[in-house]
Amino acid sequence: MANVTFGGKPVTLLGNEVKAGDKAPNFTVLANDMSEVTLNDTKGQVRLITSVPSLDTGVCDAETRRFNEEANSLGNVKVLTVSVDLPFAQKRWCAAAGIENVQTLSDHRALSFGEAYGVAIQENRLLTRAVFVVDSSDTVTYVEYVSEATNHPNYEAALEAAKSAK
Repeated sequence: MANVTFGGKPVTLLGNEVKAGDKAPNFTVLANDMSEVTLNDTKGQVRLITSVPSLDTGVCDAETRRFNEEANSLGNVKVLTVSVDLPFAQKRWCAAAGIENVQTLSDHRALSFGEAYGVAIQENRLLTRAVFVVDSSDTVTYVEYVSEATNHPNYEAALEAAKSAK
């Protein structure tokens, strides 16, 4: 598993670490309207998927806004952000932040995404910060588990990986 700290303290990640070249694991999460969303719902598209601890924190807010701004330059790439925030809170946050190009998804119910992608933090039931690019054939082409969950990801590398995925 990836070695990750949260606030400088080591945490235990549940599930399986995903690596570039792996078949992307399916998951079931909730959209802002409480409908179920799976990886298969975006089959045939390139996906840039981020996991964040909570949209109501400074780094998560800034990260999601950044990917929202960059989404139009990515072409036919679906940008998804997963957290354990409740769908109602995600919907409110998106409206207040003007997020239109990123789909926020909630993993609060079952940690399906968190465990499938090895980002669920056992100690506080949040998701650690990570970025995954999944190509149109459901192969993971890029992975970054951010070593300190309160730090920003490598935006440039993630965006370049999404642009070059087919």
